[in-house]
Parts: sequence; C-alpha cells; structure tokens
Amino acid sequence: MQSDELAAWLRLALTPEVGNMAARRLLAAFGLPQAIFVQSALALQQVVSVAQAAALKTEPAGLAAQLGSTTTWLAQRASAGSRRLVTLGDPDYPQALLNIEDPPLMLYLAGNTRAPWPLSAIAIVGSRNPSPQGLLNARQFALSLAQAGLTVVSGLALGVDAAAHEGALEGAGAHMLATIAVVGTGLDQVYPRRHLDLAGRIAANGLLVSEYVLGTPPLAANFPRRNRIISALSQGTLVVEAALQSGSLITARLAAEQGKEVFAIPGSIHSTHSRGCHALLKQGAKLVESAQDVLDELQPQAQARRASPATDAVDELPAADDPLLEALGFDVATLDALVARTGMSAAELQARLLDLELAGRLARLPGGLYQRIGTG
Repeated sequence: MQSDELAAWLRLALTPEVGNMAARRLLAAFGLPQAIFVQSALALQQVVSVAQAAALKTEPAGLAAQLGSTTTWLAQRASAGSRRLVTLGDPDYPQALLNIEDPPLMLYLAGNTRAPWPLSAIAIVGSRNPSPQGLLNARQFALSLAQAGLTVVSGLALGVDAAAHEGALEGAGAHMLATIAVVGTGLDQVYPRRHLDLAGRIAANGLLVSEYVLGTPPLAANFPRRNRIISALSQGTLVVEAALQSGSLITARLAAEQGKEVFAIPGSIHSTHSRGCHALLKQGAKLVESAQDVLDELQPQAQARRASPATDAVDELPAADDPLLEALGFDVATLDALVARTGMSAAELQARLLDLELAGRLARLPGGLYQRIGTG
C-alpha cells in the first residue's frame, strides 16, 4: 500500500463522528478513501450528515503520528511472522466478514499473514475465570479440533481463550494456521500483558487480528465489539463455560445471528460457570460432550474420524479407579459431603484429597469445595 493510500484509510478511520456505516456509504459513493477527501462539503452531504461532512474536511489530530507509527510497524516482523494491513477494498479481505452487518474498515494482521483465511474454523470462548475442569475442556477440545484440521479462533483473554489458543498450538499440524486471536486493542500492544509469550507463539504459528488502530488501549467497549469478528471467521462457536451475563454469550448470539452453529458444554447445575451454557442449550444450542460432536456438525465427512484418537481426547476419560473419585463424581462437593458419601474420617479424606490434587486428578476450589478433573 502506498503512503498516500494508507494515509487516506487512516484518516477515514480516525475522523470523529464517522463510524463504519458512514464510511462504507462514502466508499460506495466515491470509491477509494483518497477520492472522499477531495469532495466538496456539499457532495459529502449527499451521503452523510452535515456534521460528518464537516468533520471529513478537517484532518484529524494525530494523523501524521499514526501514519508514521503504522508505517514503522508494518516494516517490522512479528516474532517469526510478518505484518500486514488489509482494507475493506483489498481482495485478501476475508469473505466471511463481508457477509456481516458491520464489517471492519481495516484489519491489522500479525503472524502468518499470507495464509488463506481458513474454510474450517471453530471459535472457542468462555469465562475469564473458569473452573479447572473448564480450562482442561477448553484446551483438550481445541487440541482435538486442531488435530482434525480446524483453525481455532478466540480472543486472547484470560481463562478459556488462552487455554483454547494453547491447545490449538499443541494440536495443529506443521503447515497449518493453528489459531487466530482477535484482540480488542491495537496490535502494537498485548493485553493482558501476561500473554506476551502466548501472543508471540500465535504470531509464529497462527495470526493476530485487530480492527483497531495502533495505540488503541484495552477499552472495555472494544471487547464485545470484536466478538462479531470471532464468530464471523468461524463455522461455529463453542462456549465452554460462561456466566449468564458474559461476552461469551454475546459471541454466541452473534454467531446465531450470522447463521452459524452454536455449541455448549453442559456442567453442574450448582456452578455459576455453567449457567450461560445451560441458557444457550435451552435456546437451541447443540450440547457437546466431545470434539467429535462438533466435527459431526461442521464436517459431515468427519464420521470416519470417530475411531481416531485425535478426536476422542475429551470423551475417552480414564475410568475412576479410586473410590473417592467415584464418590466425588464430576460435581463440586464439600468435605462434609464427602465424609457422608464415603464414611471416611475428615483427616483421612484430607490426606487422600491432597494426594489426588497433587496427582492432577482434582482441584481445590474457593469455599472449601472440591472438583474432579478429567485428564483425558
């Protein structure tokens, strides 16, 4: 992209009062952004409001600085990958986003920027503060689905998102676009900061995507907005754990509105982490217990994979060879409840629970609760 063309796209994106919808009307009327800014105020008012036309006639503050930082950023490498800016008029703009109501004007890309947009992709989203079982489910589903050839799309957030990216990176083939992280900040920063290493590994084996100009901080309003991109880039959305009021349910709603499949993993009726998934199931989401359940919906030809260990990692859990695990089941339980179920003393139970916790077979939760963890 030439400097003058890049400057025009950035000016359009930075002009106050002009959002995506008005920008698309302008592009439809006048062509490329350079043509918009040579129009008279009267000509602009035939397409947008008087206030918007006036704003377009004034160069936004900070445009020169943004052009400089974007040019520098594009010239640098992203870990083992490259950087690119794809605009709404670019032939490499993802077709899936053209079909939604509010496609982004620009997409900043870092990583494997020359790979084609995946035809087979699954969004995996969920709580930022999941249960230990929820973390394990997210990682194992992502690993299994990546092994089956799907790209995993998520949002680089804490909890389920991070576990999904990790599982996809572990399970994907050598020449596959393992995972796409759609973020709510500019791509010149990583949020949360603790995911700096994860973002680097995604850039090396997948793709980081943002619609926000460089320097955009982690504003709360940007994260629900980016969810439409997560759902649109995917054939379906899998919700692992979610509260009733959560960004994950926004992604699921957007997926349904876009005509995509929505999947949910059921959980304990006593867990707040499961209430969002149960609400989705009541609304018609598909209940899934294994990666194969997802593949059966997204890839009818995947029936032949049923015997493959790559797609059975989640539902082939080891049998409970410990009486305490059998008593615990997969619901949360207190120490008193386990005393009543097993007949063991509290001291004996605490010792056994510690052994199982150290072995990775159960987790100790806040409030004196215990939860068994599947280790498939």
